[in-house]
Amino acid sequence: MINGAQNRRLMSEINVVPLVDVVLVLLVIFMVTAPLLYRGLDIDLPRTAANTIAPEERAVLTVTKRREIFLDKEAVSMDRLPFALEMLRIRSPQVSLYLRADRQVPYGVVVAVMDTVKRSGIERLGMVTEPAPEGDRD
Repeated sequence: MINGAQNRRLMSEINVVPLVDVVLVLLVIFMVTAPLLYRGLDIDLPRTAANTIAPEERAVLTVTKRREIFLDKEAVSMDRLPFALEMLRIRSPQVSLYLRADRQVPYGVVVAVMDTVKRSGIERLGMVTEPAPEGDRD
């Protein structure tokens, strides 16, 4: 009997088969229930002739590294930019304008474009940037 106890070794490994089974069952449960969580109530809304919520109009103003200016995809010179922005504001008074400028464009050029936008009467001006990589954040 002593000889039999010496031949028996303890198992020191984790049995992962039950863990995989449980994880797969949980995954299936989440896949089935996730679409149901975002479902709203089914109601029949009344119909009206007037649209009460106006969609927000957006425009993009781009300054390239060669200092070319584009309003959406249309090239605009710096001299014609105030007129183009004024027409945009008249067409849509609540327009949101997003400014995209290449990082090699001098700061003064970007400020001049921003000043032209503000003088045209457009109040909503945003700057488009790219997120910095994790290591560059200081």
